[in-house]
Amino acid sequence: MPIPRNFVAEHVTGIPRSGIRDFFDIVQNTPGVISLGVGEPDFATPWHIREAAIYALERGRTQYTSNLGLLRLREAISAYVARNFAIEYDPKHQVIVTVGVSEALDLALRAVINPGDEVVFHEPCYVSYSPSVVLAHGRPVPVACRAEDGFAVTAAALEAAITPRTKVLVLNFPTNPTGGTMTRAQLMEIAQVVQRHDLLVLSDEIYSELTFEGGHVSIASLPGMAERTIFLHGFSKAYAMTGFRIGYACGPAPLIEAMMKVHQYSMLCASIIAQEAAIEALERGGSATAEMRDQYRLRRNFIVNALNEIGLPCHLPRGSFYAFPSIARLGLSARDFALGLLKEEKVACVPGGAFGASGEQFVRCCFATAFDQIEVAMERMGRFVGRVQKSGS
Repeated sequence: MPIPRNFVAEHVTGIPRSGIRDFFDIVQNTPGVISLGVGEPDFATPWHIREAAIYALERGRTQYTSNLGLLRLREAISAYVARNFAIEYDPKHQVIVTVGVSEALDLALRAVINPGDEVVFHEPCYVSYSPSVVLAHGRPVPVACRAEDGFAVTAAALEAAITPRTKVLVLNFPTNPTGGTMTRAQLMEIAQVVQRHDLLVLSDEIYSELTFEGGHVSIASLPGMAERTIFLHGFSKAYAMTGFRIGYACGPAPLIEAMMKVHQYSMLCASIIAQEAAIEALERGGSATAEMRDQYRLRRNFIVNALNEIGLPCHLPRGSFYAFPSIARLGLSARDFALGLLKEEKVACVPGGAFGASGEQFVRCCFATAFDQIEVAMERMGRFVGRVQKSGS
């Protein structure tokens, strides 16, 4: 049936499809693929957390909750953040439970952005940051990060991107797709820039528990930053709870109130069953997280060494479960590399261009995959790289 005219909003028309999901529409039609693609833990949610969700159903816990979320969960979040990030939040007024950290980011942007406000973020980055800014009628401003800096964002690069229209800085450390992290000293330099220009920070720390070396530092814990930071976090990565779709945001009460207004007229509240499971995760889930992190560290060490040995330079990610090797020396675009690897060796990785222009000469390899599968994938990738090098010589 023909549509009389184009009813799609202009700002939506210009948003590209997710480079990750778009590529994996192709992957799904290729049998026998080893996937180093979608960033999802290969572990099942720990049994005691699943059991808490089952028990909630058995007790008939199927109602709406407060727009902010169950108070008991907000209290658990507040205690967890204070214990692990050294930031104090009032659970009654400074915490909101959301449908994943993605909704928390969307709520924060829609709550603070006026049309034309600029939002700075470091790149390569998670695919939703730029589109989320556009959907909030803001202007996305990427700042390129370099492999030689460990994909950390520098204060100088940030300073150069700021204009009188800049209102928000989005940070994500450890970073998807690079595994980059920031030291306390580096974050202190960023905090000084933020305070000097009177910016708000949205700090997405979903991978913080998957930090392999050193301790994770939140920018919100630095002097003068809690009052100008919205701390975003969730349960998908640390507790292998991707399908539960449960996250949260902490911040100054007026900003959380503004986010709640958007939330109550769109999502209303997060699933009570997921919230009950999240309480169990925070109160008794630490050992499972540590075990998963140890497994990821072993896989990281293997895949990074293997990538370097086959001729794809790869920095050692200090967090997350992603390796981000460079394919620049092969003379292929990231998409051509990924499609060739998929077609010839049935290994799936994500073209780096999906994460912004500065990722174009890289590919993302997720090592949240069984160790034996990673070993086979590296053998296959080595064969593919060897053929590409031979054909180009």
